[in-house]
Amino acid sequence: MKFPRRAFLSAAAAVPVAAAASACGATAEGGSSDGGPLTGLQIMVPNSPGGGYDTTARAIARVMEDEDIASGIEVFNLSGAGGTVGLQRTVNESGNGELAMQMGLGVVGASYTQNSEAKLTQTTPLAKLVEEPGAIVVPAASPYQTIDDLVSAWSADPSGVVVGGGSSPGGPDHLLPMQLANAVSIDPTAVNYVTYDGGGELLPALLGEKIAFGASGVGEFIDQIEAGQLRVLAVSSEESSTLLPDAPTFVGSGVDLVFTNWRGWVAPPEISDEDREAWIGALTAMHDSQAWQDELEKQGWTDAFVTGDEFGEFLTQQDTGVADILSELGLV
Repeated sequence: MKFPRRAFLSAAAAVPVAAAASACGATAEGGSSDGGPLTGLQIMVPNSPGGGYDTTARAIARVMEDEDIASGIEVFNLSGAGGTVGLQRTVNESGNGELAMQMGLGVVGASYTQNSEAKLTQTTPLAKLVEEPGAIVVPAASPYQTIDDLVSAWSADPSGVVVGGGSSPGGPDHLLPMQLANAVSIDPTAVNYVTYDGGGELLPALLGEKIAFGASGVGEFIDQIEAGQLRVLAVSSEESSTLLPDAPTFVGSGVDLVFTNWRGWVAPPEISDEDREAWIGALTAMHDSQAWQDELEKQGWTDAFVTGDEFGEFLTQQDTGVADILSELGLV
């Protein structure tokens, strides 16, 4: 089977929205209708603390508060089943204009592999915010010094060289090694992939050498990489990562693979138009701030801002594409 080389790479430009950049409008009780900071907002992170979703959600909340776009934002974690526990909660909160869920490619795949009754297509799309290439990382003591070393060992024993990721099957940490396996002529169905509930759970497995290698976002374990506890064998961007400039790319290492993860926000179904526009307005104001541009550079994220209906169309395309790939792998 073949995976499209750029199946999940999406170049997105900022799109104007109808909501005012000052985030006017109410968000259910406690919202502002006079242009002041929004209040009463909740952001759900559907996996454990310390992972990419958690980092992204808390960075956005911090910028919103620092820029007086919103105040008193509550960020909370509701982990389980690859993000689908949080997805079900979001769908069940129909009409709740104060709640948004941090999500991304991982939740799209988990909705299928976890046989979730709730689907992202049932939610209210708010915005896609960032894209991020993936990285293949190993513990500092690993015998694999290069991606070629890893591929040689992996090819000889596809099920014995164990890979872990912070997303369920169908998520970015799963799709990256599956596409890598396919690119180097390893049968993806023979790959021994271990699921961890977010980067916060994947990290100790890597540091404790419970797995041979891990797949993550480039910025997820930057502190451990800089401290010499983890080593990056390759990144999945087309060109060198600004965050990890010394790490080789797959393409530069002779592997025909470019892969990009993405993250965005959705709200429950059937929220009011006023609440939807208030969320989009707040996210637009956040996106346009210098503080957010600084955060993008710090985290090594690519700006991929699209909102509302355009994000909804993107979600539908991703939902179909992931379902097709999982079907090819025999996972759904």
